[in-house]
Amino acid sequence: MIVSELLLPVFVVLATLAVGAYLVGVIDGAIGAALGAPRGQSAWLAPLTQGAWLLTQQANTTEAPDWRAWRLAPALYLALAATGLAVVPWSPTLIPTDLTTSVVLWGSVEALATVVIFLHGWSANTLLALIGAYRYVALGLSYILISMFVLIGVALPAESLQFSQVVASQAEMWNVIRQPLGLPLFLIVGLGMTFWGPFNLADSRDLAGGTASAVSGPPRLVWNLARAAMLVAFSCVAASAFLGGWLGPWLPGPLWMVIKMLVVLAVLLLIGRLVPRVQPERCVTLMWVVLLPLSFIDLIWAGMEALL
Repeated sequence: MIVSELLLPVFVVLATLAVGAYLVGVIDGAIGAALGAPRGQSAWLAPLTQGAWLLTQQANTTEAPDWRAWRLAPALYLALAATGLAVVPWSPTLIPTDLTTSVVLWGSVEALATVVIFLHGWSANTLLALIGAYRYVALGLSYILISMFVLIGVALPAESLQFSQVVASQAEMWNVIRQPLGLPLFLIVGLGMTFWGPFNLADSRDLAGGTASAVSGPPRLVWNLARAAMLVAFSCVAASAFLGGWLGPWLPGPLWMVIKMLVVLAVLLLIGRLVPRVQPERCVTLMWVVLLPLSFIDLIWAGMEALL
């Protein structure tokens, strides 16, 4: 019994990482095909084929890289995604790590992700990778601050920094209704933290791949997997914080959680396909001048709502 209680949370996190990252490729391919992108393989096979191809390729080398940091950074980013998923509650009884400060832990994951992304670009010892790393760091603090204000806003009605309590506090009304600014802001943070779609400034095409411009083979596979896994982690946290998590009629709690996570994930991937990449200087202005004040307004809104 004790062994099963220990293994089940580990299995849930690992299964979510693997299946979720695969579904990112499937859903993104399906959305691309629906929007008129050239059709290649089946959306169900394309992620597996690409992963198998990268696994068989030789890993690139650069001149005088920081080898340990360069090879370790993708694995660390993937580990951070797993750490974030570990605090996501799937039901009242299925919570891999039910910390009383799980919201704070998620904030730590976001902060450490900034360090790891910079490490990935800096350690390659190439120009474009370093530019991609500095681009991300220029915006990383704004992402963290926006996320902090938004998550404190959902913690106020729950009177707790525990994600399970945040979910329980939405029994009568979801936070997406209670705090309408919160979810859109958090989705933008998710796109920024995973540098996906319009906020892909770290690994963008104008930098020939940015922090990943010199990465190939298995390390590139791990990096791609980590980015997809972090997007899944953000979707799970968004579903818990704003859409009531496991709460819902008729269906089991974990199934509701999966449905809500997939809805958020599909919205993120659709935005990534529809919205063009924002220029770096405009992105800085957008984050610091527009979205950060909006996140503070969201926090004030949440505080006033909690007092009523």
